[in-house]
Amino acid sequence: MSNAEEALATLLKWEKLPIPSREYTFASPRRWKFDFAWWQHKVAVEIEGGSWIGGRHTRGSSFESDCEKYNEAALLGWRVLRVTPKMVEDGRAIALIRRALT
Repeated sequence: MSNAEEALATLLKWEKLPIPSREYTFASPRRWKFDFAWWQHKVAVEIEGGSWIGGRHTRGSSFESDCEKYNEAALLGWRVLRVTPKMVEDGRAIALIRRALT
């Protein structure tokens, strides 16, 4: 788990939002996972790290794999919120999650 994931988990508790499943597998038999998922609402959160440093998920095949994952999630009716560590830090991630769950 990244620091941003741990921070978001803590913020969710502090804000008294529903506790999500972590590393939730969807689209069996694929092994895709969401960082956080509220499966009852079909809402997921993915924390997109490395965007400012050219991390793995911003390059080539990893970016393409993420597109495939997010497209499949959409076709299965999931709403996937993509947030950055900065969005976790400044409260935008919590605000988005709150809106998605209400």
